[in-house]
Amino acid sequence: MIDMDKFPVTDGGICAAKGFRASGYYCGIKAFMQTGADGNESPVPGKKNDIALVVADVVCNTAGVYTSNKVKGAPVVVTRDNLAVNGGRAKAVIVNSGNANTCNGDGEEKARAMCGMVAEKLGITPDMVIVASTGVIGQVLPLEPIQKAIDPLYDALSYTGNVEAATAIMTTDTVKKEYAVKFTVGGKECTLGGMAKGSGMIHPNMATTLNFISTDCAVSSEMLQKALSQVVKITYNCLSVDGDQSTNDTCMLMSSGLAGNAEITSEGADFDAFKAALTQVMANLTRMLAKDGEGATKLVTCVCTGAPDLDTAIIIAKSVIRSPLVKCAMYGADANCGRIMCAMGYADTDCDVTEADVYYISKAGRILVCEKGLGLKFDEDLAKSILEEDEIEIFVDLHRGSADATAWGCDLTYDYVKINGDYRS
Repeated sequence: MIDMDKFPVTDGGICAAKGFRASGYYCGIKAFMQTGADGNESPVPGKKNDIALVVADVVCNTAGVYTSNKVKGAPVVVTRDNLAVNGGRAKAVIVNSGNANTCNGDGEEKARAMCGMVAEKLGITPDMVIVASTGVIGQVLPLEPIQKAIDPLYDALSYTGNVEAATAIMTTDTVKKEYAVKFTVGGKECTLGGMAKGSGMIHPNMATTLNFISTDCAVSSEMLQKALSQVVKITYNCLSVDGDQSTNDTCMLMSSGLAGNAEITSEGADFDAFKAALTQVMANLTRMLAKDGEGATKLVTCVCTGAPDLDTAIIIAKSVIRSPLVKCAMYGADANCGRIMCAMGYADTDCDVTEADVYYISKAGRILVCEKGLGLKFDEDLAKSILEEDEIEIFVDLHRGSADATAWGCDLTYDYVKINGDYRS
């Protein structure tokens, strides 16, 4: 099982680690600019931030994982190319919300232009800039408001600017998502933290989610990539809000190395400690993403244990979490164990699930509703009270081995349809 609280939690999100500044600003991508009496345009006062900048004090070793959707946002293509050109290094991140810059003929040109704007301001090459976008797909991204935002973003950069940045990347999110921890490597105190966004169109397979993580622990680009790829598999890739995988899913991990530890260049105790910290941060951000699913009223977690191997456990847990019927049952507090068994049965695995035990668990209690694949008579009132809580765990024991996995999701509500029925307006 993932240890969700192994290391002490600290404040600061993307700025918690040494050497990272951030800022956020409203430039007008999410709404129209207003024209003043002098004829000049300016952002509408009181609007939420829609563009963020993160700048490291030093060039960082960097790793990335991206959507496997065949339709990829232009920023995904450009960022991937930049890291390939410069050997996995970066110094800055520019990210906007409100427009995904996807399915546009000039998309890559504009994503590269965004990198160029930041690079010119910082005196670096454009390939040292990570670019990301999130929002409506298929609408042309205007560059003018972004260009006007570069100076204000730069001027506002701060080692405590994490909240402004985390707010700027939100779309239909209702809360910002940040998490950071302290840990020790080679006798040096290190910090790792990040920010994430995502509420709908979430079914990553890197893998609308955007995730930016920073650390001052010195780690080579190669080992950053190894850790990120391994941890994504058991965290973000075990997340499903609605079964739709975004075109823009991006997860970036940057290391400033300013903690002063000997650089991690191979597997061993130091790498294990770093990966454990990364796992805690990414698992908690994943949980936040699931809980803030569009229209959601409940966080739903599926723990699959007793599996023959990790991949099987993941596949089955995700199959349960992504099932629309399971999601509806959770919304209605309907303890229908048949929907759980059905979702496990069509999971893409050869594992025999016909003798599984199924429990519903929440702070209201725990109840066994299916034993050895057979539905039981149970206390319906207790089951309903368990499922009426806002955090529910579906616990499945396959009795087929010792592997386990956790998947995170949410219920499916009327509000989800309302939100996505008028998303562009």
